[in-house]
Amino acid sequence: MKPEQNEDFYLEVQKYWKSVVHKAAVIDPLQLHQQLEIYRRLFNIFQAGDYYFLLFDIYHGTIAEASAEMMTVLGFEPKEINMAFFMDHIHPQDMPYFLTFERQVTDFFNQIPVDKICHYKVQYDLRVRKKDGHYARLLIQYVVVNHEERNIYHSLHVHTDITHIQKNSHPNFSIIGLHGEPSFYNIQDGAITFAQKLLFTDREREILKAIVEGLNSNEIAKLLCLSIHTINSHRKNILAKAAVKTPLQLIKKSIEEGWI
Repeated sequence: MKPEQNEDFYLEVQKYWKSVVHKAAVIDPLQLHQQLEIYRRLFNIFQAGDYYFLLFDIYHGTIAEASAEMMTVLGFEPKEINMAFFMDHIHPQDMPYFLTFERQVTDFFNQIPVDKICHYKVQYDLRVRKKDGHYARLLIQYVVVNHEERNIYHSLHVHTDITHIQKNSHPNFSIIGLHGEPSFYNIQDGAITFAQKLLFTDREREILKAIVEGLNSNEIAKLLCLSIHTINSHRKNILAKAAVKTPLQLIKKSIEEGWI
């Protein structure tokens, strides 16, 4: 994209963000940071690759904070990056996906009841250019952490490098329900469709999440207080249901299909 096209790209997505917030937040920094620590622990601490956190100020369209791990993932120090800079580094072929995903996200949050706003996690992947000029495929996950009625002020993001798992495919987009809310997987062409029949049982989803986080069978058994035999039995069932043969194939397909 040319510079003027990049500016149009940023201004276009800002229109979507401004549809979910109509005033700047009055922030209690201590309270906000306490909330952030809670959400950071709720996110998958054991990611499928290197990752960093960032806090996004939706009203201003800016990155309020970013963790030092950004240097490991992208090669940039947090102080070098703002949102326009980050968007400028999205792969040109993935820029239309980013616009579509963010439009669908804001449409979704404008439609759901206010008390459900914090009950969903947004998830999609994009290719982003690193400081060395190579592209990393990032799994982008975020939740709303600060809102007042219909004004959504801040979202907490975790960006995980999944280049080693998923190199060549179209970006995938899902909205994952938390606290018992329904999930909308692999959303296509603007239509949010709910998988009426979930592929995995609750226990299998717990084990699948642990597999993606990199835990082995012994660690999963200890975490869930189950026998190693039970864990291995579940793992066989999960592989069969996912129609894959190896854990690496399972992790790749889980990300592609939005199962985690």
